[in-house]
Amino acid sequence: MYEDLLYERLAKLRIEKGVSARDMSLSIGQSPGYINSLENKKGFPSMQVFFYICEYLNVTPSEFFDDGNDHPSEYREMIEDLNALDPESRKNVKAIIKGLKK
Repeated sequence: MYEDLLYERLAKLRIEKGVSARDMSLSIGQSPGYINSLENKKGFPSMQVFFYICEYLNVTPSEFFDDGNDHPSEYREMIEDLNALDPESRKNVKAIIKGLKK
C-alpha cells in the first residue's frame, strides 16, 4: 500500500515540478535512470536519498506522503504568507476565496 504511494507520489510531484526523471536523478546525485527505476517500482530509495528527493521537490517528508495535498509546496507558501498577515487581512483573503468558489 505505502509502497505504491511512494512511487505514485514521486511521479506526480516530479511531473508537477516540470522536470524529467533523468534531470531529477542527476540533480540528486544519482545515475541518469534512478528516478525512472523508482517510478517503475524497481527498488526503494535510502532514507538519505529520500530526503534529497524531498528537498529537490521542495516538500517535507510529511507533505510527500500527504496524497490529499496535490500542491504541497504551493500550499505551504500560501500558508506562510497568510500567517504573515494581520487578522483583518486574513479575514479579507478568506472572503475573497469564498467569493471565488461560487
